[in-house]
Amino acid sequence: MTAPWPQIDALAASVRNRERSAEETVRTALERSSAHEDLGIFLHVDEARALDAARAVDRRALEGHDLPLAGVPIAVKDNLCTREVPTTCGSRILENFIPPYDATAIARLQDAGAVVVGKTNLDEFAMGSSNENSAFGSVKNPWDTTRAPGGSSGGSAAAVAAGIVPVALGSDTGGSIRQPAAFCGTVGLKPTYGRVSRYGLVAFGSSLDQIGPLTNRVGDAARVLTIIAGGDPRDATCSNDPVPDVTEALEGGVEGLRIGLPKEYLGEGIEPSVREAVSDAAERLAAGGAQVREVSLPHTSYAIPAYYVVATCEASSNLARFDGIHYGRRAVASDLATTYERSRTEGLGAEVRRRILLGTFALSAGHYDAYYDRAMRVRTLIRRDFELAFESVDALISPAGPTPAFRLGEKTQDPLEMYLADILTVAANLAGVPGLVVPEKLVEFEGAALPVGVQLMGPMWSEATLLRIGHHLERTRGDLPAPPIGGRS
Repeated sequence: MTAPWPQIDALAASVRNRERSAEETVRTALERSSAHEDLGIFLHVDEARALDAARAVDRRALEGHDLPLAGVPIAVKDNLCTREVPTTCGSRILENFIPPYDATAIARLQDAGAVVVGKTNLDEFAMGSSNENSAFGSVKNPWDTTRAPGGSSGGSAAAVAAGIVPVALGSDTGGSIRQPAAFCGTVGLKPTYGRVSRYGLVAFGSSLDQIGPLTNRVGDAARVLTIIAGGDPRDATCSNDPVPDVTEALEGGVEGLRIGLPKEYLGEGIEPSVREAVSDAAERLAAGGAQVREVSLPHTSYAIPAYYVVATCEASSNLARFDGIHYGRRAVASDLATTYERSRTEGLGAEVRRRILLGTFALSAGHYDAYYDRAMRVRTLIRRDFELAFESVDALISPAGPTPAFRLGEKTQDPLEMYLADILTVAANLAGVPGLVVPEKLVEFEGAALPVGVQLMGPMWSEATLLRIGHHLERTRGDLPAPPIGGRS
């Protein structure tokens, strides 16, 4: 059994105080990565580069630099650009692409003393809910290797759950941080749209994508957010508003807070054990002095169809740049049109091609008004549902998904069923509001002991409140066991 990492503030303090070195800390993460190669978590690990970076952190710490994450090993989803390190997006078309720059979020973590140990596996171009769409194989859930870790940030969630690293970065377009967090028993935070710079994130849905952390503890997620958030002149959609130190709010408790239970998130199709986990968490909030009441988000049933129009339209536009000409995989052909066709056919997987075709169709002349324009109108209605709900409550609590982790291969033959795995997460992206998933309990599901997480959502810029509520749930829940690394295969 892999020993748990300490809280990252304590880990960094031990490096700054020279009780341990960044090099030995990173070496531990690399050894754990090697020991769990069978889980398929990493697409790229550069041991020499990581150790060089760790030695540089040790030198900076010795010189007295302010390094709040000194020596903390992190994993990074492989759709975030890393300078001189491959960034594939889980796709053959970018198999040999090496960016010349770091994503802003990664640069900020490295400036704070964190060390990237590897790039994690994901659904190709972040399009998927199970990590089975990667061109380089599926990630296995550390709780049960026959089950999906969730998607698209499945590699990042599994890296934290398996104890390889204490922190990983993911991206969330329709639940791609929160659903894997729930499946793998980790904390997952999707910040408000615009809270974290998207510079260096390979775009899927530009009005939906957001970068966020996956961690073992709510406090660790809060610490990472304070470092990666804030304005960036290279991302015009990133807010320049001052970022509060959300770690200061963690111990505030929940007394006096108003918590809403959206009835549409607890109805038909929700596994009873998942519904029970949300009920248990709500009871602890009420016992802590919060006022828990039922609320309604009446347009919830339209979230999936609206999302899969908006997201595929944006994907169609964003992925047009992968043409086999400027960079990435290029097929050999006698003319330009055939070069485009062959490069994309050979380089892109079935799910990515499906979404590009859907989006291109919805944007085409004669269909734009019927699909994209109508989806954007529904998106406005969904946003207004949240705004109205937040007039009477400070936050919402709900399941993160209808079931615990499903089996690998269970939904791959039915794309619609796979899309419905995101039914409880996509609305937050459409509305731009933050979402936090916190592990709640282990349940018996189809013969396996699997984690269930609860989802918290709040108004825009309310991360401090969500983290405060999540910390209370974590503290009153008690410790959960670690996954049995290697599962039941």
